[in-house]
Amino acid sequence: MMKLILYLFITFTLSINVFGQLAPDNFYLSGEDKLLTKSNTSNPLSNSIFDIITIGDTVWLGTSRGVSVSFDRGETWTNFYNTSPFGTDNISTIGYYNGVFWAATAKSVEATGGNEVPAGTGLKFTTDNGATWTSVPQPLDAQDDTVEVYGNNILSALPVTVPEQNVTFDIAFTPGTVWITSFASGLRKSTDMGQTWQRVVLPPDYLDSITPEDTLDFCLSPVSGSFCAEGNLNHRAFAVIAIDDTTLFVGTANGINKSTDNGISWVKFNHQNQDEPISGNFITALGYNFTTNTIWAATWKAEDASEFYGVSSSSNGGESWSTFLTGERTHNFGFKGFGVIAATDNGAFRSNNDGRSWILPNSIIDEKSGVALRTTVFYSANAEGSTIWLGSDDGLARLIEDFGSIWQGEWKVYFASQPLKADNETYAYPNPFSPRQEQLKIKYSTGGKDASVTIRIYDFGMNYVRTVIQNAPRNKTIEGAPDFWDGRDDAGNLVPNGVYIYRIEIDSNQPLFGKIIVLQ
Repeated sequence: MMKLILYLFITFTLSINVFGQLAPDNFYLSGEDKLLTKSNTSNPLSNSIFDIITIGDTVWLGTSRGVSVSFDRGETWTNFYNTSPFGTDNISTIGYYNGVFWAATAKSVEATGGNEVPAGTGLKFTTDNGATWTSVPQPLDAQDDTVEVYGNNILSALPVTVPEQNVTFDIAFTPGTVWITSFASGLRKSTDMGQTWQRVVLPPDYLDSITPEDTLDFCLSPVSGSFCAEGNLNHRAFAVIAIDDTTLFVGTANGINKSTDNGISWVKFNHQNQDEPISGNFITALGYNFTTNTIWAATWKAEDASEFYGVSSSSNGGESWSTFLTGERTHNFGFKGFGVIAATDNGAFRSNNDGRSWILPNSIIDEKSGVALRTTVFYSANAEGSTIWLGSDDGLARLIEDFGSIWQGEWKVYFASQPLKADNETYAYPNPFSPRQEQLKIKYSTGGKDASVTIRIYDFGMNYVRTVIQNAPRNKTIEGAPDFWDGRDDAGNLVPNGVYIYRIEIDSNQPLFGKIIVLQ
């Protein structure tokens, strides 16, 4: 399923000269990144949670600050950020199969012209819950890998020789085979745990199916250029799922491809070639509900004016599709029994009746700390038993749901932040801060004691702007949760860009001050 990293990177343009340039085969960590001590904390290290996998009491997270795992349903976390072999890279996807956990990593690099582009930095897997890791380089072609044999056909194939624009966005498994989708590299498979990779041939844009018995003449290439005159959106692969030992679905920029013979023959479903089609051809995520035998797809608008953003589902293996949540940009799916959760830019939508109606949580508030998850942007969801997990752009949430209810139960909210060094310190984050995108978090401590707290905001000339809380009862430690400012003044207006000062009064103690930069 596609993660936040794709959402951030998709604005970059594929360039044939990027593929043609040579780059180092390996990514070497700087000295300060070779820290081998993983951290154990009460929270994950990141507030951007791209993917969630649950296995019993174990919860794996793919985040902007590495992999995090909890073996006790979120009571404690082990974090692998800034450790070997992860370094400080983003996690672009995670996967789990038969006791083996996989993670793919990526980073931004400077390309020709000074622009930054995404680059895949390989895959890592562990067979012992993170005690040891094996690192796999990002799959690359040699310069002379210019043909691909498919049945009796010898097809031209663009060699992808550098990691730029070659980012692994999803991973799936069938017995003995690992499948990955890597944008410019298309769909690939490995039958030796990532030591070698083979390109998998998908139909070109102008064909709705291929088999090895067909007579074919097309170029396996995601972009046109000097090597190949044709560029195929269907060779830009983003999502892959396996629903049994031989059946695969692959999402591309030209639709959904299905194989029932373990990736040999393919049929393509898109907005143009069916009477009851998907909403749009750009497939950012795929999910399968094994309880209802239904495939769900995040189907974004691609090139056709008749396409639209939405969610598409099929209960007959892709022969026909129903569409829901028109206009929503969905990033991922989670399932709880018969229900589906769609993680979107406007909330975590949930349906227990095959998409006929959708329900958002009324509010996500940690009952013990009082902290609320206030963002509407969600990137991931999963469930295990009565426990539901939601990953957002601004924190992680866990719901232990009441039996027979929807979105009702006990919420726990996780925020990543650095502990204060002392009780008389404070800081605010993110800083600079954009009120249109997020809320400012103000961290301070009451020494672990009950106290009355007032927080006020002033502009740089110390003119009064807003009272965030007044004489509010608080009990915070140096690792405790923050309070929030939404970037508005007392009249409810967003404040202009500039430097602001916040003042914290804790009982009759000496006030604490901090600086905020508002930048929209």
